[in-house]
Amino acid sequence: MNPAGSTPESVAAAERAHFDAELMRRMGRSDREAFAQLYDRFSRPLFATALRILHNSAEAEDIVQDVFLALWEKAAAFESGRGSAFAWAVTLTRNRAIDRVRMRKRRSELLAETTAEDAGTQPSGAGPDSADGLVLKEQAGVVRAAVAALPADQQRAVELAFFSGLTQLEIAEKLHEPLGTVKARIRRGLLRLRDTLGGRHD
Repeated sequence: MNPAGSTPESVAAAERAHFDAELMRRMGRSDREAFAQLYDRFSRPLFATALRILHNSAEAEDIVQDVFLALWEKAAAFESGRGSAFAWAVTLTRNRAIDRVRMRKRRSELLAETTAEDAGTQPSGAGPDSADGLVLKEQAGVVRAAVAALPADQQRAVELAFFSGLTQLEIAEKLHEPLGTVKARIRRGLLRLRDTLGGRHD
């Protein structure tokens, strides 16, 4: 018999949350079977959440894998009294997907600025050499290898802009360098990257 005021749906939801919490406790003891069960229960809705934000299935899959890795690593710290495991997983997924969108936008803006400055035009008029065209061609491994080949000062500045999503002002503060110096390093680094990644056409 259901408690007074409860509906079958609320009772079922409470039972699911209790079962998920037990899986998390088992994962906290490095129980791989519990991890597999939680993956089966959560992976599809988490993928749908990421896909709605990113509109890219490959990136959504990456986010889901990152989230499950985080759940595995942090399972021992989970406290059911602070919310359900599913709600926690959804929040992690949403936050990581939003961060990915911001990083994607920041990367595109930086490349667009560099292309526009080099051509003496506004970003909207960058044409076939535009940042968006370059970004579409990039593969993550190739980009990281190209960044790693930059001079150390340019590499650090570009990594903070590309992979950490910091603004130029934030980078200057982090590195304790003048803003103009940081801007110059990023611009030189991005010009090198554009050449390396085939952004220019002979």
